[in-house]
Amino acid sequence: MGVMQVVEVAGTSLLADASGALFWADERTLLVADLHLEKGSSYARRRVLLPPYDSAASLAQLAMLVAKYAPRRVVALGDSFHDRRGDERIGEAERVLLRSLQQGRDWIWIAGNHDPDVPRGVGGEAMAELRLGGLLLRHEPSAGETSGEIAGHLHPVAHVLSPSGSVRRRCFVSDRMRCIMPAFGAFAGGLNFRDVAFADLFGLRDVMAFVLGRDRVHAVARARCLPDR
Repeated sequence: MGVMQVVEVAGTSLLADASGALFWADERTLLVADLHLEKGSSYARRRVLLPPYDSAASLAQLAMLVAKYAPRRVVALGDSFHDRRGDERIGEAERVLLRSLQQGRDWIWIAGNHDPDVPRGVGGEAMAELRLGGLLLRHEPSAGETSGEIAGHLHPVAHVLSPSGSVRRRCFVSDRMRCIMPAFGAFAGGLNFRDVAFADLFGLRDVMAFVLGRDRVHAVARARCLPDR
């Protein structure tokens, strides 16, 4: 299982998994963000050819997490599909896998900017956002500083300098009051969390990057993370 890293958000403890998911043990709730299913087929429609296996890879990873944590609720925080028609293009094998993962648990699709409409034929329940306990689960982070928000959308990555060189990896970003989750999707890109897009969200608060490693999550202070040049 590897070493688990706890992320605190407004007094709520969540386990950060090296896959890029959060598990809220008290609520038995698994959170993922920005699956971007069918990104490969979306690009293919524009004659940009990518390997057509992103949905299968992302859902296989998600299946491993469901088996690992046995959640009673899964919440996908928006941009689960790369475009408005992605739920129509997803393959039958992936539909079958999704149906099996949804058996015996609640499955909630939060609306994103890529997929604002209700997904069709893929099960689950669609919501604009979800307030659960002391947390607000949504796709796009709200402007300014806030408390108890968990969001995706920005695909944060950290560029970390180490004794052996530097690495650029997906990460969670948190100041203990809100958390921005990394993109979960196999083909999703990333934005350095030192970018100005994050500045208005955290202000002068101390921010930690929880950087995804091979089998664990590493807590790294913002001062140790480099901006992109």
